[in-house]
Amino acid sequence: MAESWFSLSRDDQAEALEYAAARIGRPAHLLEKDIWVVWALSALYESALASKLTFKGGTSLSKVYRIIDRFSEDVDLTYDIRELACDLLSQANPIPASSSQEKKVSSAVRHRLPTWILATVRPVIEAALAKAGLEATLTLTGTDSNKLILAYPAVKAGTGYACPTIQLEFGARATGEPNQVEPVTCDIAAAIEGVIFPAARPLVMAPERTFWEKATAAHVYCLQGRLRGERYSRHWYDLAAIGRTAHFAAACANPDLAKAVAQHKSVFFAEKNVTGAKIDYFAATSGQLQLIPTGASLAALKQDYTAMLDDGLLALNQPSFTDIIDQCRVIQEEVNRQVQIASAARRCA
Repeated sequence: MAESWFSLSRDDQAEALEYAAARIGRPAHLLEKDIWVVWALSALYESALASKLTFKGGTSLSKVYRIIDRFSEDVDLTYDIRELACDLLSQANPIPASSSQEKKVSSAVRHRLPTWILATVRPVIEAALAKAGLEATLTLTGTDSNKLILAYPAVKAGTGYACPTIQLEFGARATGEPNQVEPVTCDIAAAIEGVIFPAARPLVMAPERTFWEKATAAHVYCLQGRLRGERYSRHWYDLAAIGRTAHFAAACANPDLAKAVAQHKSVFFAEKNVTGAKIDYFAATSGQLQLIPTGASLAALKQDYTAMLDDGLLALNQPSFTDIIDQCRVIQEEVNRQVQIASAARRCA
């Protein structure tokens, strides 16, 4: 009879991880972390939260859509704004009608989200841990106290770039749409027989929206010309990967989705460029997208990308940083070309 992964001894787990690492080509500590990522998703999506949370970001591109080969360690989740701040929205419209309304909504989200995480999410994870007989610690952190960190007793260790923790990062200023329910399994499952691994069926954001989310984030980085924290180069890797799939063409062919992302970020995530002028997100989705940084910003991305490679997050396909930037340059030109063609066609219609 098949055994649960978590019922195995630490020695047996270590042996299985090393065996699978040799077969799959991904470091043992990342295969172990992946098990905990899927376990965390299963705990959330087997609860009453399932219909209100959207799983998104790089981990969804990796675990659900298999677009990227990069190991993505964080779990980004959107709690539907209509659930958390319905009383402040006009007719349940997720986009505030004015700047004053946006300030009220954003303030409410900042104050309500940590309370909701502690009162609702943490008990769900704690109950799942107790039911499975697992030991792990949960800590609320982040500038806005919107990150729940699950620290697990690791069997294997890496360089330290990917720590033995799962970061559940929650946002609540969007609906998470478009989305759909998709299956998620552990990477190690295909290599090990006779063991039952966690599995989940999360509500997942469409990759076309993820493309525009990442493209506009990269656009801001380029226009600001300043350094951000580590782990930022992954956006360019992900964009390059999406650019090689049919999801890229679908994203380019969906101007309404691009504008929806621009509208949402213009309201909730206003940013200024290097001169202090407000960044126009609509320009990024209307033929003026910029994905290629310069100077120190580009050097910082390259350094972060090297650190990501060193810890094995790109175990199988390891394009050079130059290749990534070259591919993103192609994406930038193609997006702008298609948007301009579509705009000209609408003017002539």
